Amino acid sequence: MSRFNQRRRGNAPRGVSLLGIAALLPAHAIAEEISSDWRFAASLYAWLPDIAGNTSIRTDSGVPINVDIDTILDHLEMAGQGAFGLQKGHWGAFTDVIYLGIGASKSRTRNLSIGDQPLPAAVTGRTDLDLDTLVWTLAGSYRVAASPAVTFDVLAGARYASIETKLKWEFTGDFGVVAPPPRTGNGKSSSDLLDGIVGVKGHFALGHEHKWVIPYYLDVGTGDSDTTWQALLGFGYAFGWGDVSLAWRYLDYDLKSDAPIADLSLNGPAAGVTFRW
Repeated sequence: MSRFNQRRRGNAPRGVSLLGIAALLPAHAIAEEISSDWRFAASLYAWLPDIAGNTSIRTDSGVPINVDIDTILDHLEMAGQGAFGLQKGHWGAFTDVIYLGIGASKSRTRNLSIGDQPLPAAVTGRTDLDLDTLVWTLAGSYRVAASPAVTFDVLAGARYASIETKLKWEFTGDFGVVAPPPRTGNGKSSSDLLDGIVGVKGHFALGHEHKWVIPYYLDVGTGDSDTTWQALLGFGYAFGWGDVSLAWRYLDYDLKSDAPIADLSLNGPAAGVTFRW
């Protein structure tokens, strides 16, 4: 699965970033009145989600191998996440980019199926599975309300996702009457998705100086996917130069029944830093 916040006058603190997509960007501070000045924010953050879903890899023989992604993947190989946003008056915009490369190997696993059939009792497999995911969100926003303690924005935009899985396998054992795939091989499946989204974002500020901030973000959309939605709730602290924050982020895709990747969800903690000017 961005952050936005806003800025106050005098020695008041700036709002916290929503860790990539929600509080980071545009809003610079908690303001009693909407500022007509341009405000900018850039965030770097680390999101370490658990991944759940399933994919179908078609073999050379035409027999698909179905994989429950969450039973095999267990470690992050590469990641890059960042966000940028701007705000002028009531209007703002932000972009948020997530890249995750995750992979793992399993020996003597039975968490596979051949077509619609589970593996025969006498069969086990060795698998190497890699998942590469790129998610890019781009949206505009309108500030409905702003006070020293609360901001509330509505947003609309689009989210693009590129999801690719690669599988290597080796089966051992007797398939019996089940039509077997090749005993060894490799394959991949991929999906490119573009969805329109609408949502809300903002934050609540706590304390006498409003330096403690709770950012929130929620969107929902559809298009190439049946539905996609994303939510984030965090807690952060504002400094003069920007803010640091922790959050929990959830991103979900419910894909069409004939898609090679049927469903995908990413769920976990994030930590980030936002610079504002």
